[in-house]
Amino acid sequence: MLAAAASVKPSAAATSKLSFKLLHLPPLPAAAGHGPLSLSLSARPLYRQEPFLAAAAARNDRAAYPAPPAATADGARPVEAAVAPAAPEETARRAKIGVYFATWWALNVIFNIYNKKVLNAFPYPWLTSTLSLAAGSAIMLASWATRIAQAPKTDLNFWKVLSPVALAHTIGHVAATVSMAKVTVSFTHIIKSGEPAFSVLVSRFLLGEHFPAPVYFSLLPIISGCALAAVTELNFNMTGFMGAMISNLAFVFRNIFSKKGMKGKSVSGMNYYACLSMLSLVILLPFAIAMEGPKVWAAGWQKAVAEIGPNFVWWVAAQSVFYHLYNQVSYMSLDEISPLTFSVGNTMKRISVIVASIIVFKTPVQPINALGAAIAILGTFIYSQAKQ
Repeated sequence: MLAAAASVKPSAAATSKLSFKLLHLPPLPAAAGHGPLSLSLSARPLYRQEPFLAAAAARNDRAAYPAPPAATADGARPVEAAVAPAAPEETARRAKIGVYFATWWALNVIFNIYNKKVLNAFPYPWLTSTLSLAAGSAIMLASWATRIAQAPKTDLNFWKVLSPVALAHTIGHVAATVSMAKVTVSFTHIIKSGEPAFSVLVSRFLLGEHFPAPVYFSLLPIISGCALAAVTELNFNMTGFMGAMISNLAFVFRNIFSKKGMKGKSVSGMNYYACLSMLSLVILLPFAIAMEGPKVWAAGWQKAVAEIGPNFVWWVAAQSVFYHLYNQVSYMSLDEISPLTFSVGNTMKRISVIVASIIVFKTPVQPINALGAAIAILGTFIYSQAKQ
């Protein structure tokens, strides 16, 4: 019967009604150990696969076409896609960054308050800067000796590359302390918020780098805000103003040298800053002795203790320790966050320091002075966004 049916030919009339030709597809390749696959029209798997498909074909298809990110382990995509919660590792990382930022800001505020108290009673910024670096160096050497922290593996080339970074760090640290000794904490940090302007100008004219137009426009509120705050500052002092400006310039070069010299180095942020502190201490100590000297320090120390009492010693210890701790935490945070996030955090840090110092020291602030500070800090924030 099948043979007879196969031998029947369609009539001419039926043939004339057909306006298309049958397309003969080539047979699909055979799966391993099986005949040709005739049920599937595509070699790409459907993400909602039915259970009656052969296991071997499913394995072959998954090997050739991996499941998409939203697919489950067996290659099936759920009908109603739900937003996956953050992984525990990511949640822990965000919490860690939050702790770093809160600790960074808090330690920086405490340092600035105690540093200003010390400088009001003991106006010798060179020794004060030296004690800050000495305290940090002692803390890290003790940590390495007791194995609380793992000592870095360094060589002579590491210290050669670190030398210009340490020199710029030393200049910036001393200049900022000199500024703090002459003017208010809030004014110093308002001027230091202009550091991005120095960064762009140095990179443009000395290094030949070019930036997008929004970066240059962001400098206008920074410069104008700092100028407005300086003109309206009640306790303006040229030495204090120049100290903050020199500090900005020195820290820009520190960042440039650090970026160029530390490529490929496997030293953690904590240990990197520890090495930086030690080398800066070696550079600073002879200059501090030459600028002020032990006799001046001894006389000033006796006078401060007589006026303040034993609390003065605790102030010196606090400003020295907290200086190292806040810098160490900031360098540790660099291991976890992007430069943009760090820039935003640094801007918010200055706001917290300015506000806290005005409250603690009852610094008189004119409305026009506060407006200049707000414009400068806003410009710094805009710069951090445009730079990225």
